Amino acid sequence: MKKKEKAFCPYCGVSTVTRTENDVTRAYCPYCATFFYENPLPVVSSILAYGRSILLVKRGNDPYKGEWCLPTGFAETGESIEDALLRELEEETGVKANIIGLVHVDSVMDYYYGDLIFLTFEVEQVGGVLKPGDDSVEVKYASLENLPSLAFSANNKAVKAYMKSKSEYWAIVDSFRHAMAPDQSDAGKKNLLSSRLTDTVEKNAEQIARLWIQDVSSNRSTPTYHSFDKARLYRRVHSILSQFDKWLGGYYSDNDIRDFYMQLGRERRKEGFKLSEVLSALSLTRKHIWEFALTRGMWQKTIDIYMALELDRRIIIFFDKASFYTTQGYEEHPREKQNIF
Repeated sequence: MKKKEKAFCPYCGVSTVTRTENDVTRAYCPYCATFFYENPLPVVSSILAYGRSILLVKRGNDPYKGEWCLPTGFAETGESIEDALLRELEEETGVKANIIGLVHVDSVMDYYYGDLIFLTFEVEQVGGVLKPGDDSVEVKYASLENLPSLAFSANNKAVKAYMKSKSEYWAIVDSFRHAMAPDQSDAGKKNLLSSRLTDTVEKNAEQIARLWIQDVSSNRSTPTYHSFDKARLYRRVHSILSQFDKWLGGYYSDNDIRDFYMQLGRERRKEGFKLSEVLSALSLTRKHIWEFALTRGMWQKTIDIYMALELDRRIIIFFDKASFYTTQGYEEHPREKQNIF
């Protein structure tokens, strides 16, 4: 069934004709001398989320009977859009809700209803009992990863807009969950947002290393490094940067850190470096990785800020372990070990 054109004047009953007004063809009553304006009908839809699933209803009436859609309905005359949204949601699903915000607006030409304007809002449940209601035969939460095609094209667009609006938030949540996992498996490390910086550290290792050499060769906390061979310093810091890069990517384990840095501590003691200098040199390495990351424009969006803070946390974890094992190796009784450089 297609929406019918206005054939008769609702005031006098005379057959309408078509006339042009302002370059638009409209129905016109020659007796009342009145144009009839067919304006788009306002339609409201709700996105009610539970985790990464959203509430859908299966339509019980035509059009689109038996198909899934967001809780959707028309606003009534004299009713605000917000009131219409909450009324339709409760009538179709039994859920009482508050509005969080507007998600999407779409203009649609529907074969059944004609011109429509869909306004989709995100809502949160505050009461009610979930059950099928007016114009719905079934209600369910469906995963956003496996949604059925929805009856209204505007619903599909609104869901895509909703998912896009949440993508950074979900990425942060996922990354935080992996970061806080007690085992911190290699797979978990690869799923962290800050792991995206692995290539940045690797590709710019030479620049970071040279900045570190300039610092460690003049810093008051590392006097023994001032006259140390620059080529050897470069090899040493480049090795540490490579390990950190591999650890970010999940290819370097805590056991690798322990073995390497305990041996590093032993070697630095044999070379005559003070422990305070060795630890200061490690601290300067951490400083230059962090400062370099900040120069990469990481403060533009919320997700960039989180990525930077997560990277800072991982830098601290790595270099805390490195400092601890370096100290252990340095304080061990002397014994012969193969030189690591």
